[in-house]
Amino acid sequence: MSHSDASATLEPGLPAANEQAISPSSQLVEKQGTSDAESPAAREVLTRLAGFPQLNPSAVVPAAGTPIDFLLDVTVTMSAELGHTTLSLGDILKLGIGSVVELDRFVGEPVDLSVKGVLLARGEVVVVEDRFAVRVKEIMKPKQGPGEKRT
Repeated sequence: MSHSDASATLEPGLPAANEQAISPSSQLVEKQGTSDAESPAAREVLTRLAGFPQLNPSAVVPAAGTPIDFLLDVTVTMSAELGHTTLSLGDILKLGIGSVVELDRFVGEPVDLSVKGVLLARGEVVVVEDRFAVRVKEIMKPKQGPGEKRT
């Protein structure tokens, strides 16, 4: 007998073993213009525990390839960071067209390539068909273990 069949054989008005009758709360606010019989506070709510089948990880059949293959088509934004500087709010408010902001890196020093704040590589700025680009010169080593940072 299925779960729905068991519920159908109960006497009307009596909760099943996995159901619980909840009395109306005195804190519910009645809607204006409704009678006591129609108001939410006048109804009894019947709740039931959800019945979900047990998942079996060994029953899942992976698609061809390794699980990491599913991630190969995911796109992420890569950022090239030219440098940093620290300015007061007063100095920022003074910035205008033609202002020059000096950064902490020297000319020829590599720029950082990162994804979601994680440093992946360093390289040099180049121009490709009127657009800036970065030629990768160094790939960062992956993390060696929990808590260790890339070098």
